[in-house]
Amino acid sequence: MNKHDINPMPEYFDRYINLADDATYLEVLQTSLDELENLPIANWEALGDRVYAPGKWTAKDLLQHLIDTERIFCYRALAFSRNESQKMLSYDEDAYAKNADANRRTIAELLEELILVRRSMLAMYRSFTPQMLLKSGRSFKGTYSVLSMAFLVAGHQRWHFRVFSEKYLPLGSA
Repeated sequence: MNKHDINPMPEYFDRYINLADDATYLEVLQTSLDELENLPIANWEALGDRVYAPGKWTAKDLLQHLIDTERIFCYRALAFSRNESQKMLSYDEDAYAKNADANRRTIAELLEELILVRRSMLAMYRSFTPQMLLKSGRSFKGTYSVLSMAFLVAGHQRWHFRVFSEKYLPLGSA
């Protein structure tokens, strides 16, 4: 199944989903894994703990956010695929970032963890049947499908990598 098979397109999350390729869900997850494995880590490490504006996350916080968000959506995909009827709760991404203390870790450690989480998600998605992919569930942002979450996670990564390129990379040359 491809991105164009998502029906209906979930509001709010469409901004991430639209950044993912229109390929199969497994190809999209694999491409996003390849993007992680080829991340120019030196660019991230060169930033240290600099931020582009007061109150913004560091590069380490950003990677931790990707890890946390992926784990949450991995759980949601599993829950929806198993016919969970409970509405999924929201989470406070800023509180998670504050309490993760990502800046005590290295970029390499965070990237290694994110790659492991993505590989785990890819393995879970390989186990889903077409029927499971089309199952939907409810969250604080409406209803969305298991299929949509594969594209959401890949697009969410691209969203933040774009922010990193536009706002963080210029700090490395300052």
